[in-house]
Order: sequence, then structure tokens, then C-alpha cells
Amino acid sequence: MKKLKYIILVCLAIAISACEDNLDTFPTDQAGGAELFSDVDKAMSTINGLYRAMYVTEWGTGWEHEQFGHISIVHSGNLMAEDMVQAEMGSGWFYYDYMYQVKSDFTNTQGRPYSSWNFYYTLITNVNSILASKDELQGAPSKINSLMGQAFALRAFSYFYLARFYQQSIAVGGGDLPGVPIYTEPTTIETKGVGRGTLNDVYQLINADIDSALVRLDPEKAQERVHISNLDYYSANGLKARIMLEQERWQEAYDAATEALKGGSSMLAAGDISGGYAFNDASKNCVLWGFEVLDDQVAGAGRAMLFGHMDSRSSDYYASRARVCVSNWLYDQVDVTDVRKSWWYGPLAEEDEQATGTEKSYNQFKFQFANVATGAGDYIFMRHEEMMLMQAEAKCMLEQYAEARTILEDLMKERQEGYDISGLTDSKALTTNSDNGPTTPASGSITLMDEIMLQRRIELWGEVSRIYDIKRLGTGFTRNFAGSNHSELIPYINPLDPLCPDWVMSIPQAEFDGNDALDPNADQNPW
Repeated sequence: MKKLKYIILVCLAIAISACEDNLDTFPTDQAGGAELFSDVDKAMSTINGLYRAMYVTEWGTGWEHEQFGHISIVHSGNLMAEDMVQAEMGSGWFYYDYMYQVKSDFTNTQGRPYSSWNFYYTLITNVNSILASKDELQGAPSKINSLMGQAFALRAFSYFYLARFYQQSIAVGGGDLPGVPIYTEPTTIETKGVGRGTLNDVYQLINADIDSALVRLDPEKAQERVHISNLDYYSANGLKARIMLEQERWQEAYDAATEALKGGSSMLAAGDISGGYAFNDASKNCVLWGFEVLDDQVAGAGRAMLFGHMDSRSSDYYASRARVCVSNWLYDQVDVTDVRKSWWYGPLAEEDEQATGTEKSYNQFKFQFANVATGAGDYIFMRHEEMMLMQAEAKCMLEQYAEARTILEDLMKERQEGYDISGLTDSKALTTNSDNGPTTPASGSITLMDEIMLQRRIELWGEVSRIYDIKRLGTGFTRNFAGSNHSELIPYINPLDPLCPDWVMSIPQAEFDGNDALDPNADQNPW
């Protein structure tokens, strides 16, 4: 196997580029590793570096403005679906994700296939080195438990998103589909590449890792979380809830989401939303896991940041000429008394629209810079309300409808005056509507599950990748509904197919070039 060069992160300030002709999946060498990982405090700096890597650039050899770590991958997963609109092409950043024209970029090291693969395997490589040091680490047991718990959780996180991005959902396609290569030991130049295995293999590791994380992050064993960026027992339970939901393990999803809510978080009040909270402050009590972005980190990022693609208020940023909007269909589902309606403009008269800036029908205001002048703004990866919506979905799927209703009503008390779902049918089925694809009918929800998923789409718009819900629920989607405001209707793919091959990213050619266990003819994802 050709030498692969992932660089071990050693402190919060280090960003990884790790871009060579072939895909980098291993550390350059192990020099210094024994010293680095003999002390828990030094090893903790590596974990902090991995968190910093979540939103830095240079995961490919170019196009860095659309490759700022996990945040950019989440954004692309929203643009691949039907609830988010990129109104203009701009310079093309993220517009090719929106048009479904990035899968063919697998032959280079600039595009989405390579940069996403590179990002998650870089995390895995570094986490494996940390986990291998567990018997040599010196320091307080509570710190060691915290370190190892976070490492297991980050490995579960990385393989979970690899499995979802590079394959169909296990809930719809089944566990026998090809997975992704699994590495659990520190890797060197002599390490042999491995094949794809199956999705079952990948989820077996994911499930084991997240459970190992929770054992070590137990508040009775681990030190208290130092910073909101660090995964702790409660946010790791939130991650487990996502993992269980993907596998349709409803009771476990409910239990994990419930445990996640015991950490002292609370949902955003109606006053927070009406007061203009713009999802740029990770210190808010609704946040279970987020990233405080410091001013010097903003300066180093240039224009490569989520808010630069979302906040159209400043002509200095890309969003002012490539506006991100909500679909007019979803906007119309938000009641006029719902405080979340303020997250987007409504329809503007033609004469009031402008070619750049904020004056665009359905333009979004949910995500804004904390400070436009400096480019500052935190990232939120997980919050309280997502846990409530997962609880409600799980209870509905378990046919425990009264409990599902109560959870949903508790959320909506802080969102919409006079919210009433008494007329909905107790059912876990999603209603198919021929005018708008297999989704909530234009006339409103019919079943309780319709309403739970509708509120998930509204509440978590832009926060969790909508495409993953479409994949795991097997619903398909359409942008070609009556009066659609989508700038691209993607007629050249079939998004109504519950196993649409375009939802599965291609494996980068660099992986085939560097891994003798993979055959590009047999192991590449289908078109």
C-alpha cells in the first residue's frame, strides 16, 4: 500500500491539510507519538485539535470555500434535499451539490468525494492513536476516562457519517450493502489496506464504540466537561440517539435522547427566537454540543465558513450573491403565529426584490454572523430540541401515541400559539401526496407521524442534513411541486426512488490508488 500521510493533531490551533496525490489515511509516522500520548493532558490537546478540525478548511487540494470540515458536509446534505434552496449559482460553491453534480469529481482531490472521505478518516486515524495509548497514559483516572470516552465517541461519529454519506441507509438498503474500510488500530506505512466489508460490519463497530464512550463518560467516572466543544456523557447520548434512529432501534433511540436531556439543557424559548437568536452562540442553554469560534480562527479561515454562505447582509460575503432560502412549500407550512416564521422572509413583490443582499423572497435569517465585521460566529452541532423530536418520533414508531403527542406539544408551546393536533390520526405512517411527492400534504398533516416529521423539518432546518432523513425513511422527495421556488429541479435524477443512487457519494479515486484491497470496478458506488 502506498504511503499515506495524515498528520496527527497536537493542539487546538493546528489545522490539517494532509493532501497528496493519493488519499491520506495514516499518520506520516509515529515519531513523538509515545511521548505525546504518555501524558493525559498532552493527549487531551490532540482531542481538542480534532474538534478544531471540525470546521477548518483544506480537506482537499482546492475549492476550500466549500470544504470547511463537518459543517460543510452537513450543509451539502441540506442542499441535496427539498427544503433548502440556493437561489443563485454565484461562483458555484455548493451549487454543484445542490445540482447533484459533484459525484463525478471522484477522480480529483478537490471535490466533495475526496474532501469528505479525507476529513472523516483523518479523525479516525488520530483517534486510533489515542485509543492505543490507554494502557500507557499517566494522569488522573477521571481525565483518562474523559479522553478515552471522547475518542470512542469521535470514532463512532466518524464511521457513522461515512456510512451515511457513502452508502444508502441501513434502514432501507439493508446491512448487507458494502460499507467503508474499517481501521481500529494505529496505522503505519506497513499497514495493509482493507476492503469495504458490509454496513452491518460498520454499524457493529459504531454501536460498540458509542457504548464504550458512554461507559467512560459516565459523570461518576469522567471529569466534568471543560468546554462545550468537548463531547460529554449527555452529548454522546445525543449521538447515540441519532445512531439508533438510523437503525430503527426506536426504544434505544428514545432512551438515549432522554438521557441526553438530563444534562441541564433547555429548549429555546419563544422569546429567544422572536428576539433574534441567530444560531451563532454555542453558550446558549439549548446547545448540547457546539464550537466556539475565536477571532483568530475566523481570520485564518478567510471566507470559508458557514455564515459566509448563509448570511446575506454583507456584500463582503458569498451569501449576498448566492442566497440560501427556504422552499416556499415549507415556509407555507409554518403557521402565521409560529415564532419560527421569522427565520425567513415571506414572498416579496417583484419590484422589491434585489439582485444581491437580503431582499429576496424566502431568504433565510436563521443563521447569521455574531459579528459581520469580524466574521465571528459559533457553530451548533446538537441541541435540546433535536432530542425532543427524536423522542417523539421514537414513541410514535413504537405506537405509544399519547406520549409522542405530549412531547411534541411540549415543544410547540414555545413555538406556536394555540397549537392543536387533536385532529391528527394516531399512525406511524407518512402520508403520500402526489402533488408534493411523498411528504406532508399541502393541506396539512394527516397522521401524527406527518406532523412530527414536519416539525422536525421546520425546527432543524439547516442544522441536520435533511437528505439523511429522506434516506432512512425511504420517502424520496421532489422539488418540482406547484409553484416551486427551487432554482434547480434536478430532472436528470429520480429523487422519488427510495434507493436513489445519486444520494450515495462516490469513493475517491485516490482511495483506490492507495488501497490494494479495493477494486475500482467492483467496489465503486453505482451511478
